[in-house]
Amino acid sequence: MEAILSTAISAQFNPLHRSVASRRPSLGSSFLSLTPLHQHSSDSLASLGNQLSVRTFRISASSRAASASDTKASPTIPSVMKSWTYGEYGGVDVLKFDDNVSVPEVKEDQVLIKVVAAALNPVDAKRRQGKFKATDSPLPTVPGYDVSGVVVKVGGQVKSLKEGDEVYGDVNEKALENPKQFGSLGEYTAVEERLLALKPKNLDFVQAASLPLAIETAYEGLERAGFSAGKSLLVLGGAGGVGSLVIQLAKQVFGSSRVAATASTGKLELLRSLGADLAIDYTKENFEDLPEKFDVVYDAVGQGERAAKAVKEGGSVVVLTGAVTPPGFRFVVTSDGSVLAKLNPYIESGKVKPILDPTGPFPFQQVPEAFSYLEKGRATGKVVIHPIP
Repeated sequence: MEAILSTAISAQFNPLHRSVASRRPSLGSSFLSLTPLHQHSSDSLASLGNQLSVRTFRISASSRAASASDTKASPTIPSVMKSWTYGEYGGVDVLKFDDNVSVPEVKEDQVLIKVVAAALNPVDAKRRQGKFKATDSPLPTVPGYDVSGVVVKVGGQVKSLKEGDEVYGDVNEKALENPKQFGSLGEYTAVEERLLALKPKNLDFVQAASLPLAIETAYEGLERAGFSAGKSLLVLGGAGGVGSLVIQLAKQVFGSSRVAATASTGKLELLRSLGADLAIDYTKENFEDLPEKFDVVYDAVGQGERAAKAVKEGGSVVVLTGAVTPPGFRFVVTSDGSVLAKLNPYIESGKVKPILDPTGPFPFQQVPEAFSYLEKGRATGKVVIHPIP
């Protein structure tokens, strides 16, 4: 199913646009695209959920398709770019393709990134739906939090990054507080240096784009819960974007003594491959009824009341969504490039691996279809957009 590419908001009235007189040709770049595990046909989206249980889930550890040679920086940065935008809150249908969006200005502490790949997150959908419109940036919006790409311009106060650096990160320091008007679902995005890290050497851009928000959420949640070596952990939603990384970080970075995780029947082997000592099929048993209790429960799916029944006395429950039942607590991740830099050695050694949903990556023209798939809540790992023009 291919999205109809149309410019919905005229340059005359859209603050994302520059005047036609200032428009210069778009930067031309060609990328080697990852060969998806499954090709998209016109009716493929309807069958994606049914196919997940019989597919081999992709666990990425080595660099593949989108390499540095794919992104040669142009000597001239254009004034306009291709992007996905929305000018009103709502469902997937409010997303519009626009080829006349202004390339964002670069502030003194920022770098301009030529975007190679971007990943979708549940917060992208919640933002588009207007779930936190009171603290959102003004419409219209170029959505997208996760990015990987190449630095093509640096601000005057940038100290460590330079043109040509391959970077990745979450472009919004506070996910729900004034997120950027220009996100990662465009050809360029401007990002503060402190939110970025150098891309792990063993990952391609698609793999790298899948990590920032999810791995920072996984890490910050474990830290806030006081998780440490020798403690036990239960992860609810262990096959998801965050949950799959919580399992790996708990084992490889924090030194957990025992990790249990929940998933549906077809994903139990994935949990074990990530390091889970106990894989629980939530379609067949209730985790809260198990005699074993855990020092920390990490709830990535919104089952706070049940999660509170599975934690030891004096333990903690990390809640990402849904109602909070004591001793549960909720937090919103803070984007921090230093966390990515700290975790890079674990990624480069292969101890922590990005998990990509086997239906992807979705090409840039299928961003609405990618959102529709994500919002069904059945993705395994991360949904990534690549190539971006």
